[in-house]
Amino acid sequence: MRRRLPWVIWAFAIVLEIVTLSLGLVNRSFQEDPFFLSVALIMIAGYATIGALIASRTSGTPIGWLLMAVGIGFLFGGVTDEYLRYAAAHGWLDLPFTTFMGWLTNWIFLFVAVPVPWILLLFPSGDLPSPRWRPVGVAIAVTSAVLLAAVILNPGPIDADLGPGAAPDNPTGIPALKSVIAIVFNVGGFGLLGLGFLSVVGLVLRYRRSTGDERQQMRWFVAAVALAALLLVAGIVTSWGIEGDETSAVNDLVFFAFFTVLGIGFPGACAVAILRYRLYDLDLVIKKTVLYATVAILVTIAFLILASLVGGRLVDADPFTVVALLGLGFAIWPAIRLARRVADRVVYGRRATPYEVLSEFGHRVGESYASDDVLPRMASILAGAVGATRAVVWLRIGGELRSAGIAPDDGRAPGPVPMRGADLPTLPADVAIDVRDQGELLGALAVDMPANDPMNPSRERLIRDLASQAGLVLRNVRLIEELRASRQRLVAAQDAERRRLERNIHDGAQQQLVALTVKVRLLEQLTEKDPSKARAMAAQIQEDTTAALDDLRDLARGIYPPLLADKGLPAALSAQARKSPVPVEVEAGEIGRYSQDVEAAVYFSCLEALQNVTKYAEATRVSISLEGSDGTLAFAIVDDGVGFDPAARSPGTGLQGIADRMDALGGTFEVVSAAGAGTRVLGRVPIR
Repeated sequence: MRRRLPWVIWAFAIVLEIVTLSLGLVNRSFQEDPFFLSVALIMIAGYATIGALIASRTSGTPIGWLLMAVGIGFLFGGVTDEYLRYAAAHGWLDLPFTTFMGWLTNWIFLFVAVPVPWILLLFPSGDLPSPRWRPVGVAIAVTSAVLLAAVILNPGPIDADLGPGAAPDNPTGIPALKSVIAIVFNVGGFGLLGLGFLSVVGLVLRYRRSTGDERQQMRWFVAAVALAALLLVAGIVTSWGIEGDETSAVNDLVFFAFFTVLGIGFPGACAVAILRYRLYDLDLVIKKTVLYATVAILVTIAFLILASLVGGRLVDADPFTVVALLGLGFAIWPAIRLARRVADRVVYGRRATPYEVLSEFGHRVGESYASDDVLPRMASILAGAVGATRAVVWLRIGGELRSAGIAPDDGRAPGPVPMRGADLPTLPADVAIDVRDQGELLGALAVDMPANDPMNPSRERLIRDLASQAGLVLRNVRLIEELRASRQRLVAAQDAERRRLERNIHDGAQQQLVALTVKVRLLEQLTEKDPSKARAMAAQIQEDTTAALDDLRDLARGIYPPLLADKGLPAALSAQARKSPVPVEVEAGEIGRYSQDVEAAVYFSCLEALQNVTKYAEATRVSISLEGSDGTLAFAIVDDGVGFDPAARSPGTGLQGIADRMDALGGTFEVVSAAGAGTRVLGRVPIR
């Protein structure tokens, strides 16, 4: 109900404004002062619309209701005045309803003036600048109440332009209070004027203390208030020496400028604060309101042009016919289409609407075939959607976040950011939103905003919507990147293994065979010359041959140990455990034989873990356990060494090699460790 009530009042105000327009055309009021009445119509629509926006979407702040009070108060003043003129022309001044309308028009104008100091004092948060300003608020309330009572009790004819002697007397006037009320008018009027200027001072002080978004929101409003204050002072100065109904061109011009700033500048500045700087985060409602308001303005302009063309023929028409003609104008389809474009441009500027952003994101990502292209496109869409100076799509690869898409791409890509646990680390950006899929952190969307257009809740919500749509995309890209990196590591490992084999063969077996060749030639020469030396040389050649054969066998075991092929994992790991400088205990239980690729992956993973223990762990005991169950073969290497923090350290080539072996077979791999608590290397491979 709280959200609907302002719009119900707004709709009533629009209907009442149409009635006022119709009465004004019949009374020929537009011919007397068309410029003033045009500004008045815009003022009523502006105050009522902006006020309804704020009142329907915020709680705890009276600014929206105060803005609506100004617009509707001015509207009631206009409709009562036009009705009285219409009633005077038709001899209805003696009717009870006409008396009521006369009484209403006598004091309703206060609802135009009284809310203005309050708006100045409470903008933009709805609170006083500080507790010290509470007496000013109390003074405004008391002065307004006293002036309202004085106007209601003021004797004499009502304040309506009906000609000499035509205006009826105020039905609630008390003649005995006439002299007192005159003093109250003078003191209360100047008092309310002084309180209004004091409210301007409070607004300026609040602006000087403001920073960031609040300062941006207040900038245009403070400028409009300052201009209105200067014009009001100029109007007071130019009115000196003018008595009674006298006037001057300068004073009229200054008053019209002040009324224009008050009527259009104030709600316009509030609209800028809401639309450009999202004072109350009202994007969708604003778009609809701007749409309907634009349609209403276009139809009103068309109606006024029509009225000026047909002139007196329309004046003589029945008021209900005029209202019906005006209602038909709202069905103009081209006006609605134009208004929708205006609404989108006002709310989103050159940026796309949220729906367009999300639909464009799905379309452009869908037509991207290469992983190298999809993330830069995502960054480009993100930058255009929120008006960012720079947008970066971060992708999690291993234990770090890498910038995988940048818009605009100026060649200054930020460096990798290491992960710290499962939470998003601090990124070099104004705003960073994590991208997750099934609870797993896959990356982030980060933007830098211009200084004069900072981040606001609606844009942050749009980034979160994009992040929720980007989870599957980042997962696919990460899988591709990890597959590419895994292939590169496998190729690099194969090349390194080939170089190791070549080096071992060259430095070991090849040199031994060359030496054997030389010794065989010497043996041939010594066979006839010195048989005893020849026998000694033959024995040495036999020893060298045995050593070369052992080296070749060790080299072959490094490629694929024969013991693993012959007797399986427990025997092969036990043989390696006996060679370890750290005591190793192997617990295999009753496991059977598995495929060659599974046994090789587990064997070399355990050897890699043992090498890490020997190099880094400073352990006194190591255990290797194997267990086959439920279609998987699990292994664990546990030591009592110094341990480390896996989240704070990127995996080395050894652990990365184990992870690649497990991934190649569809298995899992995990390292559990902590400083001073040892390390557990766990793996699980599916078996067929």
